[in-house]
Amino acid sequence: MSATELRQLRWPAPAAGLDARARLRHLAAGALRTGRPLALWREPGAEHPRLLVARALEAAFTGLPPALEAQAPAGFAFFPFRDSDHNPALFLPADVRFDAAEPDAVAVAAVANDLVPALAAWLAAPTPESLTWHHGAQPAPHAASEAEYTELVSNGVAAIEAREVVKVVTSRAARRPLPAGFDAFGAFLALTQKYPRAFVSLVSVPGVGTWLGATPEVLAEVTADGTFHTMALAATQPITAEVTPRTAIWRQKEIEEQALVARYIVSCFKQLRLREYHETGPRTVIAGQLLHLRTDFEVNLKHVPFPNLGTDMLRLLHPTSAVGGMPKQAALEFIQQHEGYDRAYYSGFLGPVNVAAPGVARLYVNLRCLQLRQGEAILYAGTGLTGDSDPAREWQETELKLQTVAAVLHE
Repeated sequence: MSATELRQLRWPAPAAGLDARARLRHLAAGALRTGRPLALWREPGAEHPRLLVARALEAAFTGLPPALEAQAPAGFAFFPFRDSDHNPALFLPADVRFDAAEPDAVAVAAVANDLVPALAAWLAAPTPESLTWHHGAQPAPHAASEAEYTELVSNGVAAIEAREVVKVVTSRAARRPLPAGFDAFGAFLALTQKYPRAFVSLVSVPGVGTWLGATPEVLAEVTADGTFHTMALAATQPITAEVTPRTAIWRQKEIEEQALVARYIVSCFKQLRLREYHETGPRTVIAGQLLHLRTDFEVNLKHVPFPNLGTDMLRLLHPTSAVGGMPKQAALEFIQQHEGYDRAYYSGFLGPVNVAAPGVARLYVNLRCLQLRQGEAILYAGTGLTGDSDPAREWQETELKLQTVAAVLHE
């Protein structure tokens, strides 16, 4: 059996009567009980989630991984906003895989054959009533008050007016108590139902912690038919009875904000001397209870002489101007100096690599997310600033964005 082949394990009699969701939970319980990293996710528009378990924590690379190449290993990328000792770039190998669409077997990679006896024991063990998720070792980040955040926005607008930056994306953290009996697995399933168009994920890693989210934004994707795809997603307004994708009217500030992100993607193509791309948009799209402006960019990899385009674009894009700003370095320096907390994995990226099939990778910007801690959740939200930004409106925009994932704290 080669390193890329998979061994199929059948479910033993004690667990054979469980449905697909119960089997997902059962596998997650075994991974958590033995201190192993896991990733659980549901693709936009898909009906069934997937799960992978890694034998052990594996820091992927010192820089960005070659995640969008067919020869890259199968696994799940979990990358921070800024790589550091506190927030390392992670790649969880797909040593154990389970697809709820094909629930009768669990797949084990050849390199993880030594895990088979332990896995057989997981499958035969009873499922515990509650799961104990991994918690991060870092202290909780500072949660900005409204006064602190509006001051941050004012500083950002001043930096734009002084031409220190063209655009900057500010963000904040918020702390919320977990309700009694909160179940992260149940919250994941609730998010999959609530946001069918989002990439919904639950990632839990020893020493790093547990992150739950429902993000609308693709960072970089390579599909089975050989298409590279990315998007410019920016500008925000709530959906109301009067405001729908067909009737939405965008302010100049929001149009400019989104156009800056789209132009940044085009500039990345230009750096690679790529001219053969297809641009669609901008158009108004729904993400949860919010509307955004979105422009899609696609490249047919069969028709361009760029075999590593996905990886090269990933290196240029992250962190995108939609989460950092422009020019990139100046905006990141402003964030480092003024934001007042560590974003950790918020506004980083995450997603499966070569799990569905070799050469298929989907990486998403980690937005609309929360970090689980002992007895509380840390929620994150940000806003893109231009010279026309109003501090009070930007605070309100973060409040709206926090509601996307905070909804599962009240169900």
